[in-house]
Amino acid sequence: MVGSILLVDDDPEILSGLGKLFERLNWEVLRAGTGREALDLYDARRPDVVLLDLYLPDITGLDLLQVLSGRGATVVMLTGHADVPTAVEAVKAGAENFLAKPVDLAHLQLTMERALEQSRRRERDRYFRERSGAEDLAAGLGVSPVMREIAEQALRVAEADRTTVLLLGESGTGKGWLAERIHSHSPRAKGPFVTVNCASLTGDFLASELFGHEKGAFTGAKTLKRGLLEIAHGGTLLLDQIAELDPGLQPRLLNVLETRTFRRLGGTQEIEVDVRLIGSSNRNLQADVGAGRFREDLFYRLNVVTIELPPLRRRGPEDIADLAQRLLAELEREMPRGPAQLHPQAGAALQRHSWPGNVRELRNVLERARILAGDAELIRLEHLPAEIRALPLLEGGDARDAHELANLEEIERRHIRVVLERAGGNRTRAAAILGISRATLHSKIKRYGLETVGLEAAR
Repeated sequence: MVGSILLVDDDPEILSGLGKLFERLNWEVLRAGTGREALDLYDARRPDVVLLDLYLPDITGLDLLQVLSGRGATVVMLTGHADVPTAVEAVKAGAENFLAKPVDLAHLQLTMERALEQSRRRERDRYFRERSGAEDLAAGLGVSPVMREIAEQALRVAEADRTTVLLLGESGTGKGWLAERIHSHSPRAKGPFVTVNCASLTGDFLASELFGHEKGAFTGAKTLKRGLLEIAHGGTLLLDQIAELDPGLQPRLLNVLETRTFRRLGGTQEIEVDVRLIGSSNRNLQADVGAGRFREDLFYRLNVVTIELPPLRRRGPEDIADLAQRLLAELEREMPRGPAQLHPQAGAALQRHSWPGNVRELRNVLERARILAGDAELIRLEHLPAEIRALPLLEGGDARDAHELANLEEIERRHIRVVLERAGGNRTRAAAILGISRATLHSKIKRYGLETVGLEAAR
């Protein structure tokens, strides 16, 4: 098969004749006699090229051309009423070419082959742009398969720029960072990105921040104030810690999501707004719904697409290493003095830590280490906090008295136990987190009597 083509014409004879021609040329042929039918077929089958008549019974060819071009179609116009102004208008609207009836079939064939080539070039460009965007997002999230999958999901969500997004995850996992990247990879990238913390303000103050107020709306309202919804028009509004949103404001937010309109406090005029809303929370919103703390209808309106960011302890060691290098590069730009590379032992120690404070904790540890390292070339173990460097010290060959060795062994035993439990008894995964071989882990499990740890979770 050469390619796929959608023929759009209200004349059944032309559809039949051109269809047979392209079928003989080994094209896959789709036929539509109306604009509505053409749109349905295009959305369902995504043909390589559209050959479109200028006049249709339900919509003009130029109007349909604009819709198809907006959806990424490669369109060639074909009409029996050709004139220069119409041809110019069609090309401006996105037509690849403009042909007049009756058309020379050899010329038509050549034109469609060129259009097919252009369509496939655009598809390749789009694919590589998407991959590049996914790589950019993954570079900030991590390099493990799980985090790359999240990056690709975030990129697809970014393109659907009217879709509401809910970002979940523990504090410090990077929800705000991801929300900003979704905005910057979306068609709204040139618009504003506005953040409001729903936990930082009480109901009345938050209402004023979100919706604004008219002059005289309440005591102290001496001037008109535009709210963050208006300020974010054409862009993205991140509602951070949305689980803390005052119950009295939840119906108003639901109305904004459903109608794209709102009123300022003290106002009577409906204000239209074009904003993508992203909510983020470190709480289980579904549990809050069950407990009556969060409106069920608002939850389902927000929960169109949910992305959950796993904590660092559930990400691969390769993610921690990658994040550490990215954060060091950021810190180097902010504070030039201090090393921007890790000694291998320091890197291994970072990979073994459980990071209860997630990415925020990792950044703080690296910032502190750079300050302590001063003009050193590398961040070393001694520059890290004691609780992080404890495990690497166990592997050193320094002589210790029996009492000290017993204490260090107990630290190692406890840490291996915690890692096994968090890995659900999966020893391959636990060994990767610990940065040791599976055989070494097996030996330590036997040595410390941890054979049954995690087996309940594994079952």
